[in-house]
Amino acid sequence: MSAATGRLQGWIGRLRKPAADVLPVRLSGTSRMDTVNLPSTVSGIDQALVWVTVTLMLWGLVMVYSASIAMPDNPRFARYTHSYFLTRHVMWLAVAFIAALVAFQVPVAQWEKSARWLFVASLVLLTVVLIPHVGKVVYGARRWISVGPIGFQPSELAKFAVLLYAADYMVRKMEVKDRFLRHVMPMGAAVALVGVLLLAEPDMGAFMVIAVIAMGILFLGGVNARMFFLIALVLLVAFGLMIALSDWRRERIFAYLDPWSGKNALAKGYQLTHSLIAIGRGEIFGVGLGGSVEKLHWLPEAHTDFLLAVIGEEFGLVGVLCVIGLFLWLTRRIMHIGRQSIALDRVFAGLVAQGVGIWVGFQSFINMGVNLGALPTKGLTLPLMSYGGSAILVNLIAIAVVLRIDHENRILMHGGRV
Repeated sequence: MSAATGRLQGWIGRLRKPAADVLPVRLSGTSRMDTVNLPSTVSGIDQALVWVTVTLMLWGLVMVYSASIAMPDNPRFARYTHSYFLTRHVMWLAVAFIAALVAFQVPVAQWEKSARWLFVASLVLLTVVLIPHVGKVVYGARRWISVGPIGFQPSELAKFAVLLYAADYMVRKMEVKDRFLRHVMPMGAAVALVGVLLLAEPDMGAFMVIAVIAMGILFLGGVNARMFFLIALVLLVAFGLMIALSDWRRERIFAYLDPWSGKNALAKGYQLTHSLIAIGRGEIFGVGLGGSVEKLHWLPEAHTDFLLAVIGEEFGLVGVLCVIGLFLWLTRRIMHIGRQSIALDRVFAGLVAQGVGIWVGFQSFINMGVNLGALPTKGLTLPLMSYGGSAILVNLIAIAVVLRIDHENRILMHGGRV
């Protein structure tokens, strides 16, 4: 009898213990949550997300070296060593890693308070880069600000700043989200202002990414379907007019439709044709690491915009599918963290995480589509993999913010406070 009584008391005691992994319940506007001592595992982070990010960065590092090792053989890069791009990429990865560690220490509430100031700072930098002798011109585009040997691209910061600003704006305007003039128009004006500055560089690719991020956050924040489709229609008309009124953009579209013609193969369709040749040479399993021929001065920007083509040539269809699978998992996991935050009634954090998911997913989709010939050529790098210091820096900071959101979610789900 005593043994049975002991088991019964132990069972009742376990029932009385607070569940560690349940979401808080909101009753009559009051959040109810028991506060318990936090177990040691709460301080952990999403290790799978970390390792997938590290895998993409390390693979990108190897491929940047492979794609750029022969570039000094070109007279244009004769003053560079064979490891020049590798060394700079490693340096930027180190700087980005330190910046990500710092960003992870910043509470999400502080990011919310700083959202508007970051947006203003990005506008200032986008204006400064347009000033002659301040902004550096490369291939006819004024997109970089040089600080000694380091070049920074303000459009990358603008992506992150618009993301934070849009999430903060949605939280502040939640009560009027169904009123077009009071809610959608001010956000649209802010995005339009960024677009004007970006198109002045010009950088239509970055503007496309920023517009999709803002639209995605508006939709996820609760803007009704009619408003969303109206915004989408306006953006489609705007991008259509940009292409129709620009001779070189129009030529690029026509080259994409028929890249193998005699007129386009050596002109606007040159990059696309050699990208397709590289991927075609790779077949199923690739020609082996370092065996690419197209990177030997045939394929322009092999270490930046067309890195996936070199991966396809050296690792084949298997390598390309692995990259697609990693980015698909990464995007899905980030979106899941965002949904989890919203379930915890942390709307700003949830919209920020989902905005990062939209950013990474959309930009990687565009880059892959361009490399595979499914989309017109557009100057967007492959996130976390392509050579480019500004992009790597801001991408890692964004991932660190997502990890911070996940970290705070874990604390709340275990009954703690942030």
